[in-house]
Amino acid sequence: MPRRHIRVTGAPEAPLRAALAAVRTELGVPTSFPPEVLAEAERAAGAPALPAYDATDIPFVTVDPPTSTDLDQALHLSRHGTGYRVRYAIADVAAFVVPGGPLDAEAHRRVSTLYFPDGKVPLHPPALGEGAASLLPDGPRPAALWTVDLDADGRTLAVDARRALVRSRAKLDYANVQRQIDDGTAEEPLALLRTVGQLRQGLEADRGGISLDVPEQEIVEHDHTYELSFRAPLPAEGWNAQLSLLTGMAAADLMLAYGTGVLRTLPAAPDGAVGRLRRTAHALHIDWPHHVSYAQLIRSLDPHLPRHAAFLQECTTLLRGAGYTVFRGGVLPEITTHAAVAAPYTHCTAPLRRLTDRYATELCLAAVAGTDPPPWVLAALDALPGEMADGGRRAGAVERACVDAVEAALLKDRIGEVFDGCVVDIDERHPNVGTVQLESPAVIGRIEAAPEGIPLPLGERLRVRLTQADPATAKVCFAPA
Repeated sequence: MPRRHIRVTGAPEAPLRAALAAVRTELGVPTSFPPEVLAEAERAAGAPALPAYDATDIPFVTVDPPTSTDLDQALHLSRHGTGYRVRYAIADVAAFVVPGGPLDAEAHRRVSTLYFPDGKVPLHPPALGEGAASLLPDGPRPAALWTVDLDADGRTLAVDARRALVRSRAKLDYANVQRQIDDGTAEEPLALLRTVGQLRQGLEADRGGISLDVPEQEIVEHDHTYELSFRAPLPAEGWNAQLSLLTGMAAADLMLAYGTGVLRTLPAAPDGAVGRLRRTAHALHIDWPHHVSYAQLIRSLDPHLPRHAAFLQECTTLLRGAGYTVFRGGVLPEITTHAAVAAPYTHCTAPLRRLTDRYATELCLAAVAGTDPPPWVLAALDALPGEMADGGRRAGAVERACVDAVEAALLKDRIGEVFDGCVVDIDERHPNVGTVQLESPAVIGRIEAAPEGIPLPLGERLRVRLTQADPATAKVCFAPA
């Protein structure tokens, strides 16, 4: 999933459309699926491997953005003794994909769904990812069914994972769910989303974890110009995200006890990255006293405020050191935790959009059943971190190129104007070249001073002049004013 959510509203003008198309071409983003992959997907859609355990009596629902059709998760919450029971159904991609077949090979080539401001490039063909494997409310689906029992404070008591046939009763969107919970009309399975979500958020704060409520960055086309706005996430989105985190943490614990697995790990952020983020806060007039921790600051921000929203976007830079760590045979890795989660964690809840989740799910199912993992899982395990890293670099390159193209479109008619900004980074080899964060609009761009001039003042506010903003080449550049 992208760190920065950028969406263009309206019909993008030709230069921006051309720039986004050029990004796809330059970065080798696949434009279509090979015929043999589409053919296998169509066959698999009509004949999945169905599990013996029938859980279609559980009234699951999905909660996603209104236009989403690649639905990885369905949920059902209930009271259980003095605590709560979380049932979380995850799309069972392995029920459709034959290991080593064309569909599997193409998923390994793509690694993850790629997101563009004007659309997405999916991991799986739509016949599966937005059809037969998606947990849509149009019939039973094979799934990996997680059952996590929590105590009254939201702490995990017991975990079970098994293959099951499930059926979603409704495709809900965040706004509708938020409205039902707020006005008290939500039935208990949905009303408990707030209860359980807030309990888990409290535990996250206690252990020092951080969930970034990253706003969606929206570029609105209006009279041949673009305007920047941010859409703050609803509380229901954060509560729902806690269920995914809960499952990912439970999965990591299962694999660590089992002795074989793949974790999502993140070391503590280096001082340089935190320093750059402090300079960004300074540029956006966000007070960050040195005695206040990063986690405390994040929890104090209001994503409805444009300055705070822009800063939360930049906070995703601290996630760039994340990777995948494989272990087997009971030999645990040196690093088992994810610094932002502040606990062991793995990706397992988005198999329609991310390759590694299919493998983590299989390992967890084997761990619960006390059986050996499938041979195809073990055969692919060691190469998985490298594949995911390559896919992550491609997704990061796509994200950066899209940000550049969109910001160039936003500023294309303002060349020569002067803006207030702050130098947040400097090229170590070229002290006259760096990165500037504008106060308004809250965009980031390259800044170049004259080679013979004074080096750029790192961390200082600076008046800058826009010298280039070309959507066709996705270039934005400033100079000291």
